Amino acid sequence: MKSVIVGTAGHIDHGKTALVKALTGIDADRLEEEKRRGITIDIGFAHLELPAPNGETLRLGFVDVPGHERFVRNMLAGVGGIDLVVLVIAADEGIKPQTREHFDICRMLAVRRGMTVLTKSDAVDRDTLEVVRLEVEDFLRGSFLDPANSPIVAASSLTGAGLDEVRTALAKIASEATAKDSTGLARLPIDRVFTMKGFGTVVTGTLVSGTIRKEEELEVFPGGKRVRVRGVQVHGSSSEQATAGQRTALNLAGVSTEDLARGMTLANIDTFHSTTRVDALLSLLPTAKPLKEGARVHFHAYTMETIAEARLYGTKQQKPGEEAFAQLRLAAPALLLPGDRFILRQFSPVVTIGGGIVLDAVPPIRKRSPEQAAAFLQITREGSPQEVLSARVARRGAAGLPLQDLPTEMNLRQNDAEKLAAQAGLLGCNQVLISQNAFAEAKADVVKTVTAFHDANPLVSAISKEELRDRTNLGPDVFHAVLAKLAEEKKLEIAGEQARIPGRGVVMKDEESESKKIIEQAFASAGLKVPSLKEVLAGLKVDKLRAQKIVTLLLRDKVLLKISEELVFHQSALTDLRQRVSALKSTTPKIDVARFKDLTGVSRKYAIPLLEYLDRERVTRRVGDERMIL
Repeated sequence: MKSVIVGTAGHIDHGKTALVKALTGIDADRLEEEKRRGITIDIGFAHLELPAPNGETLRLGFVDVPGHERFVRNMLAGVGGIDLVVLVIAADEGIKPQTREHFDICRMLAVRRGMTVLTKSDAVDRDTLEVVRLEVEDFLRGSFLDPANSPIVAASSLTGAGLDEVRTALAKIASEATAKDSTGLARLPIDRVFTMKGFGTVVTGTLVSGTIRKEEELEVFPGGKRVRVRGVQVHGSSSEQATAGQRTALNLAGVSTEDLARGMTLANIDTFHSTTRVDALLSLLPTAKPLKEGARVHFHAYTMETIAEARLYGTKQQKPGEEAFAQLRLAAPALLLPGDRFILRQFSPVVTIGGGIVLDAVPPIRKRSPEQAAAFLQITREGSPQEVLSARVARRGAAGLPLQDLPTEMNLRQNDAEKLAAQAGLLGCNQVLISQNAFAEAKADVVKTVTAFHDANPLVSAISKEELRDRTNLGPDVFHAVLAKLAEEKKLEIAGEQARIPGRGVVMKDEESESKKIIEQAFASAGLKVPSLKEVLAGLKVDKLRAQKIVTLLLRDKVLLKISEELVFHQSALTDLRQRVSALKSTTPKIDVARFKDLTGVSRKYAIPLLEYLDRERVTRRVGDERMIL
């Protein structure tokens, strides 16, 4: 069964709610004040099933909107997710101010299909009805409701005249409407929040994409609170799931009505990020005033609204009827994605001035020239999916684009993004996408950095990976992929946590080689009665810094071994010690400090650190005041 959302539009008291009731049998005015005053104040909902021309059953969900100018903000909360519109014009009044404003809003939201109903046809004679029809045809000509393609039907909710013709036209238009993507990522903009006795917190909205299932966990945007779906209703009937294009009610666990409000969005967990700035294409109505750089506007997208500041790219003022790229800086965070449509209303007086489409929901914070921003946005507007993804990855440079950011970047599932990346010729570094140019530049930078390290540190054979990553400022996924590729190409040698250029190592001057021999000999000849390192280094010809590097080299090559903060021994002396102590096991299975001092001839200053070293090497194990020889 195909689900289609139908929105009404039109001036106050032109019969939108009466038409919906006549078609569906449901009164969309649910508020007591609406019934008392006889006007629609907030959005209302109804549903209807119709047979399509091909025999398929169509499920139409109606979103009935208020027509009074004071309630346009409520109207905007209802039309964001509609698939087609029924423009309602009363035959006894013709085109009025909110007829024009609602029609402009539908055009700004890129509604592509719909029909026009001339209501209250029973209130005028045939000649008057024909005059109004001609006026409406002229008003709609050249638009998506052009009479050449979209029907204009005269009807009366009071007498029932024309209603069958309205249903037939609706069925045809709805059957031609493009179905929303039920396989995409789920998003439900909330338009109502209330408590139902025996159930708890309930929210309603039009599911604009994806599928929501019973017992599924969802995330609330903004805020990030987690909720569980206890129950699902579609058009008033219980269901195991709701799919894109359906009016949906969710009974939620883990949240109260105080935590939720119209304008919030429910979506898949751990998928999206809220934003407070978007880059967009703005379109001004011909009737609007010029939009100045930095102007404040009312921003409406789906069910949310906030104040936004418009920062224009490449111009100080956008003229009426023109398009321009701009960044909209929102006063409150919202879940917005590329492709989302929005409406702009003047800050004061509050009238509709235009709208647009979100092109980038995560624009860089760093400074860009207007030309750079416009060039990127032009690609996102007109490029193929592969070109758009390539541009988004390229602008990240060597940092790459994490796959987990792609839902917010492009409203894509990860597996779809990976297929797209392969088609675009992008490289996958574990969970990060990077352009081939950026990867090549990262490789060159790593080689250059390691080479510079060798040049500056001739007494150090290699650079640590940690220091290398810090110097190149690469993310871990890209960094390890670069190292692996350079090692494969034999442009880099990796040994444990060290990296070096093949053929490069320690390069010593004569006095440095001499100093190295002196240090090694000093400790080798001392046995276990070693001098202090400070004393040995003081007698060298090289400066203190180079002397310390030579010691580091000897320690790295395990010629010298440091067993405590103050004591360094030659490896041969410690090897001999381990063998001597092990040899005692057959005659003396235990040894204490005094016996150890007699065996080695060292003082307690040396004996304790050496015994602790033997414990670490598992030659001995301490038991009380003695050591068990293992």
